[in-house]
Amino acid sequence: MKKINGIAASDGIAVAPAYLLVEPDLSFTESSVSDVEAEVARFKKAVADSQSDVEKIKEIAKKSLGEEEAQVFDAHLMILMDPEFTGAISTEIENSKINAEAALDKTSKTFITMFEGMTDNPYMQERAADIRDVSKRMMAHLLNKELTNPAAIDHEVVVVAHDLTPSDTAQLNKKYVKGFITDIGGRTAHSAIMARSLELPAVVGTETITSDVKNGQMLVCDGLSGVAVVDPTDDEIADYKKKGQAFLDQKAEWQKLKNEPSVTADGKKFIIAANIGTPDDMAGVHDNGAEAVGLYRTEFLYMDSSDFPTEDQQFEAYKSVIEGMDGKPVVIRTMDIGGDKHLDYWELPDEMNPFLGIRAIRLSLKNKEIFKTQLRALLRASAYGKLCIMFPMIGTLEELRQAKAVLNEEKEKLVSEGTKIGDYEVGMMIEVPAAAMLADQFAKEVDFFSIGTNDLIQYTMAADRGNDGLSYLYQPYHPAVLRLIKHTIDSAHKAGIWVGMCGEAAGDATMFPILLAMGLDEYSMSATSILRIRSEMKKINTADLAGLADKAINESQTNADNEKLVADFMSKYSK
Repeated sequence: MKKINGIAASDGIAVAPAYLLVEPDLSFTESSVSDVEAEVARFKKAVADSQSDVEKIKEIAKKSLGEEEAQVFDAHLMILMDPEFTGAISTEIENSKINAEAALDKTSKTFITMFEGMTDNPYMQERAADIRDVSKRMMAHLLNKELTNPAAIDHEVVVVAHDLTPSDTAQLNKKYVKGFITDIGGRTAHSAIMARSLELPAVVGTETITSDVKNGQMLVCDGLSGVAVVDPTDDEIADYKKKGQAFLDQKAEWQKLKNEPSVTADGKKFIIAANIGTPDDMAGVHDNGAEAVGLYRTEFLYMDSSDFPTEDQQFEAYKSVIEGMDGKPVVIRTMDIGGDKHLDYWELPDEMNPFLGIRAIRLSLKNKEIFKTQLRALLRASAYGKLCIMFPMIGTLEELRQAKAVLNEEKEKLVSEGTKIGDYEVGMMIEVPAAAMLADQFAKEVDFFSIGTNDLIQYTMAADRGNDGLSYLYQPYHPAVLRLIKHTIDSAHKAGIWVGMCGEAAGDATMFPILLAMGLDEYSMSATSILRIRSEMKKINTADLAGLADKAINESQTNADNEKLVADFMSKYSK
């Protein structure tokens, strides 16, 4: 028996034989070619076959994971269709008269090295992993080798891999794959996010699991504690199965809260909402008893289209979600394109750091006709329920006022055309530290705030949330972050407006009691987290929260301090 510590990436416990996803031997020998034209044609066929693979995997991912998680495959398709990349490989074959394998290897390494070296540009650094994944797929086609196929697993296993690519994770069949463990990765890695969507137990970042376990060895994946156990004893297997069943029983108990209100033990009511990417996500919203849609990410309408969606197309999508909530609030964010979200049909300017560049509201205000089309669709949809329109990445009062002016201008046009407009609220995301600092000023000009913790944390800590090497800095419970959140909530309440949170932290078990102590009104999260947080809320008496937020902000110094503070606080409810 050997215990290996890692990172708890997705809740649950799995006990099953190990299944190692071992990569095929993709080694090759460089050789000269005489028929260059035929070699280029062979390479182009590998590109086309790879595109076909990725398109199929994307469709599988959309069905099993949803639109948002499947979006990573758009980046893979973009690489395969990028003439600068594939064209460079063809040129290398023609100029050097070498086989396609060698040209692919040389060119991909050049691109990977170039992107990995862009240390001041997290988005471009992430593209290195995508190029590596795509290049491996093309190489396999050139060598007539089959890549590992998780979809072919036909018996219960815990998957073990150095890392799981998005392609791998999207093909996991929950009927047989009971969990997975990797050498590398963190909670914000694509594989971890997908595991939570699939509700598969996962432990990542173990460093050594692939060398510590052999195919078929019994393995425990404890996604609750972040531990892997190789060759557990019979007693340990029994204990872990009991612990896993207790978790499943707990989930069944949570399910009973589906139609219950979100209230504390002493009867204080709050709103627990769901984040969605498309109208297709509404099934999860209803299955988990969401009391609102706290974030509808409209950028997926643009990303899943071959051209800009029309006003009518957008109207129908917004209307279906609003009507589907039957009078419950729906917060729809205007398009958040830029950063890591690109459109094949919209060539945006190259930027040194697109995460700090022309994105979200900045892009909308620079492209007002596109912005107006979306706003008209939203205004028309407001007649069908309770709509809240939200502007992303507001940094200055001038930006907010400009966005509101465009909205009001389009409203006047629609009214003059005889179009029915319903009541709606106008709000903004607090994700730029400058906006959080000036929340008292912004609160006078909007109906609500929604705190986007994913960006707020990385901008406050100057740490890319997708960079494993900076995970020690990406601290959701750091006092600096908490101070900005508390100031935002206090400023909103002083101005008489409500405030929600739509970042990952809203569904975080450690952050939740602190947010409750601060008086956050609405908690929007992945639909699968709703019932767990509702259950936690029902345990807490708000009288016990006195002083918790102040301690977290003023007495703690690190993330770890606040993790312990909350653990000690919650321990009284587990007795």
